[in-house]
Amino acid sequence: MRHPVSMTAFGRGEFKSDNRQWAVEIRSVNHRFCDISIKMPRKYAALEDKIKKTVGAVFARGHIEVSISQTAGGTQTAKITTNLALAREYRHALQDLQKHLQLTRSPTLRLLAEYPGIITQEELEEDLEEVSGEIDFALRQALAGCLQMREDEGQALKEDLLSRLAEFNAVVSSIEDKIPALVQQKKMALKERLAKLLEGIDLDPARLAQEMAIMADKSDVTEELVRLKSHIQQFHSFMDDTKPVGRRLDFLLQEFLREINTMASKINDTETIHKTVELKNQAEKLREQIQNLE
Repeated sequence: MRHPVSMTAFGRGEFKSDNRQWAVEIRSVNHRFCDISIKMPRKYAALEDKIKKTVGAVFARGHIEVSISQTAGGTQTAKITTNLALAREYRHALQDLQKHLQLTRSPTLRLLAEYPGIITQEELEEDLEEVSGEIDFALRQALAGCLQMREDEGQALKEDLLSRLAEFNAVVSSIEDKIPALVQQKKMALKERLAKLLEGIDLDPARLAQEMAIMADKSDVTEELVRLKSHIQQFHSFMDDTKPVGRRLDFLLQEFLREINTMASKINDTETIHKTVELKNQAEKLREQIQNLE
């Protein structure tokens, strides 16, 4: 299977024979874990665990609803029997009532049939192994269709995510290009401010330069930018992974936001602050899209 894949998909499969016809439909939507629910005729409930294992081996995440129905045909699954002796007893009792109560109408067949025990239905045992094989045939068709749709949606999401990531990276690069000038401006502003505050006070120039460097360093976001660019590279590597990446990307985007928030708290430049806000908005959009990935 190609990754990343979407968690939203639909698949349908069918099985037809002279005896039975089955239809299996699979609907998959977003979910934090792998949650499988199965709807099928109650008399085949013994097959549910096997079906869940088959589906669970295919999907890592998502709410997967499997609907199994017998669409047409079918072998005879019930035997109808009549209790003639009991029917005669009911008939004799009704005739006695008619005679002693002087009723004009005789007991009808419909009336007799409504009494318990006259007509009974007995369920016949089916070969569950045979039924299981038929359902499995339709199930695997539905799984194949669902997987194909997941892959197609996943590739569309991948293209969209990479496009958004390229825009995100461009903003990061523009901030990175401006940082040296911002740090220098910060140093100059600090120097001017300290010169006014310390006018007439004799201080060690080396110590003063050291303190200025420390204060300027507090506004330097180079480390955050390095980590952020490393996260961007990780994002690209996850996009080419052969395993489910949804949870890992979700965690990675949390780290994106952490670095952006740290940068925003350090930078005191209007234009750059606006860019960090833009980065945060783009990271949130990336994270929204990632919620659709397995």
